[in-house]
Amino acid sequence: MLGIFSCKNTNQNIDKLKIAKQYYEVLDKSDILGIDALLTDSLLTRETAYDYEQTFSKEEYVEWLKWDAVFHPTYKILDIEQDNEAVKAKISKIDKRIAFLHQEPIVTEQVIRFKKNRISSIETTKYVVFNDSIFVKNRDTLLNWIDKNHPELNGFIYDQTKSGGMKYLEAIALYKVTHNSSKK
Repeated sequence: MLGIFSCKNTNQNIDKLKIAKQYYEVLDKSDILGIDALLTDSLLTRETAYDYEQTFSKEEYVEWLKWDAVFHPTYKILDIEQDNEAVKAKISKIDKRIAFLHQEPIVTEQVIRFKKNRISSIETTKYVVFNDSIFVKNRDTLLNWIDKNHPELNGFIYDQTKSGGMKYLEAIALYKVTHNSSKK
């Protein structure tokens, strides 16, 4: 009898680890279709350090994933383990936006929680590598420059849709072209 429960428990642990790994793979590949089978109908995201939380419907999270995909992200699992009914992971993320604003990958520790073998919440519990002052300085510099030189792009920072992401990339490209040519 004990053997049956042990196997069942191990399979649940493996399944949760497998689901968590699939989730990060979906993010890394910007696999819009692959996200559906991994999430509950809504997803709670929480950032402990910033006392911030947001609940996404599955459709809203797909829209966010489309926004994220615009920047060509690379997600790497640095560490991942089962912790009771949750999975703890250390994740590195870099993309065109982060490279511009932060100049190196952002590394976070996250806890993934489940309901019926689907992801119900993702909590960022710690920023292991994140220089807030560099990120904010570069973001503010970009926003101020866009406000002066390309006001038609204003608001891109709040628009987490695919079109908002495209405007964000355009803003970064325009800024880089102007500032790289002025250095010559």
